[in-house]
Amino acid sequence: MSRIVEFITGRRSWIVALLGLLLGGLIVGGIGQAERSPSPLDSLPAGFDGTEGQALLDELPDEGTQSAIVLFTVEDDQIADRLPDLAAVLEEVAPDGAEPPEGQGGEGQGPPPGVENGNDEGGQSGPPPGVGDTAYPIIPADDGTAAFSVLVLDAPTASDARDAVAELRTGLRDAVPDDVTVQVTGPAAISADLASVFDGADITLLAVTASVVAVLLIITYRSPILWVIPLAVVGLGDQVAATIATHVLKTFGVAWDESTFGILSVLVFGAATNYALLLISRYRDELRRRESRHEAMGIALRRAAEAIVASASTVIVGVLCLLLSVFPTTRGLGLACAVGILVAMTMGLIVLPAVLVLFGRWIFWPKVPRQGEQGLADSRSIWRRIGDLVAARPWAWIAGVTVLLAAMSVGLSQYRTGLAPEDQFLDTPEAITAAQRLGESFPAGASDPLVVVTRTDDEAVLGELAETIAEIDGVDQATPVAPHAGIGQVQVVLDAEPGSEASQDAVREVRAAVSGSDTYVTGGDASAVDEDEGSVRDRWVIMPLVLALIFGTLVLLLRSVVAPLVLVVTTVATSCAALGISWWLFTGVFGFAAIDSSMPLLSFLFLVALGVDYNIFLITRTLEEAGEHGTRDGVLRALGATGGVITSAGVLLAAVFAVLGVLPLVVLAQIGVVICIGVLLDTLIVRTVLTPAIVRVLGETFWWPRKVDGRQVGKHREEAVEKIAT
Repeated sequence: MSRIVEFITGRRSWIVALLGLLLGGLIVGGIGQAERSPSPLDSLPAGFDGTEGQALLDELPDEGTQSAIVLFTVEDDQIADRLPDLAAVLEEVAPDGAEPPEGQGGEGQGPPPGVENGNDEGGQSGPPPGVGDTAYPIIPADDGTAAFSVLVLDAPTASDARDAVAELRTGLRDAVPDDVTVQVTGPAAISADLASVFDGADITLLAVTASVVAVLLIITYRSPILWVIPLAVVGLGDQVAATIATHVLKTFGVAWDESTFGILSVLVFGAATNYALLLISRYRDELRRRESRHEAMGIALRRAAEAIVASASTVIVGVLCLLLSVFPTTRGLGLACAVGILVAMTMGLIVLPAVLVLFGRWIFWPKVPRQGEQGLADSRSIWRRIGDLVAARPWAWIAGVTVLLAAMSVGLSQYRTGLAPEDQFLDTPEAITAAQRLGESFPAGASDPLVVVTRTDDEAVLGELAETIAEIDGVDQATPVAPHAGIGQVQVVLDAEPGSEASQDAVREVRAAVSGSDTYVTGGDASAVDEDEGSVRDRWVIMPLVLALIFGTLVLLLRSVVAPLVLVVTTVATSCAALGISWWLFTGVFGFAAIDSSMPLLSFLFLVALGVDYNIFLITRTLEEAGEHGTRDGVLRALGATGGVITSAGVLLAAVFAVLGVLPLVVLAQIGVVICIGVLLDTLIVRTVLTPAIVRVLGETFWWPRKVDGRQVGKHREEAVEKIAT
């Protein structure tokens, strides 16, 4: 270990710095990120009914298509008079490869979903008025104010859907008469608008994140120069992490989506900057004791490494638990984040110290540390004064903070998960507003019907299935589609609004009615039901495992049982408080009707894994100080020494996760808010008050069964320092 530290921080540190920077540049510029091969199943929970149905649909020859609904509306009630002109517009502007859905275009296989059949008995007596024999039949509403047509677009990926829908929207707006309003909705348009959320998102997110980090580093260091070095190293680490992560994910066949690397970038920036703050704080402190910057950095690196490795280990163990998720993209997020933290740790322990030690003390200008100045542990900083207040009445502080966290956690009892389609965006896109307008003139579920899919070549079987479904309460229409390639479908339009409880109840009733071998119910509302159930399953499986593994990791690293238990319990309490208080913010301030079903798990995971970091920074320094001053006094000295850097790190991490709000997806905004609140609670209350109070009460018992012998620890510490110095 000593030889490694000496090589990184010694006279030949320029070699390490040069190799690290060149290797990072080669990875980013020479290798580049791997290309993604998305699948419609990536975001669906594996093994669930809707996912199996989608997999069956993907076996059809038209795999890779998505339906778009073109909605025409007018102010008067004379839409029927405009149908011929609108049909001509559709034929003119339809993108290459677009087709009418099976069952339209004069095939006589039944009307499109949402349109009643031509007789009261459910038979196929002919298309309704307005369908005709045009390439893209247009269906008028009974109220005369709206009409729609369905186009099947060749769009195997979200990016393809975005391009095709954008082309369609532009062409339609340029071609329709002035008194007609045209909008595009349906699955293809929703997919396109989701993809558009991430147009330029990588650049925007990186720019905002880097700006936030730069400002906070300048405030922290109060230096016009020093902040550039950690920001440059962390920025390179972010790009290296993204590059390596894509290749690791592709190698192991793990799916990812556009949001994966937004979260990864925020995590890497936050964690790597925290490691940099801790290292530089120790380096500055050691420069007050030693003349040689190489000796100072060597000792700082050795002492900071234990906290950084422990911190990174808990985060890596935590995020790897996501590999047990039923959602492929969530598994991808977990693996990508593990790679990102590993890269962040490597940059913080190897590249950053090697680069920093190349410069003299002047890099800290104007607050240049001088040999002989008082160290942080011996100072009477505001954090040490807070520690003294806590030490005077530790039980009172423990009781007060516990009551506060419990009160904040009450909001957990009010949680309601599951966002309707219109609630998933901070800024409502056209696909959602068009679907809402479609529901005013047609059945509410017409914009995104359920699909009952089964293996059969028998049209009679599909007819009987449709009749059974049509009798279910909440079903407006069930339309069989002629079987193709041994796969048959029934398009089911519900009365209820998409995403509502009534629509989810209807999905469950349809599934109960058609349950059988190779028969599945898929579509938007069906997938939403599966996602909620899959998220519940993930929470019950992954959350306990995260706690158990992080606890086990801390036991191994600290060689203690009581200390890890205290760290995990206090961090869980903070997470519950952050999730609870966030509910009142979401509903009372931001106006969210519910929370995304994936948010509790991801927020809890990141809060527990990252929140433990600040306690680790404090406790590892406490262990170091306890060797000479005992545990009770050691925690106060540790608080005085680490208070400033941990507070800076916590504020920075909270601000960085809040940056997720620049992306107009509600789920990312919710994750950002919860983690921001939780990190601030952890930094300012738990680490500052609760943990020191508990350590003061427990004393040496805090390390049980480990024995902390002041003389032995002090002796080993001095031997290690002397070895590095020489």
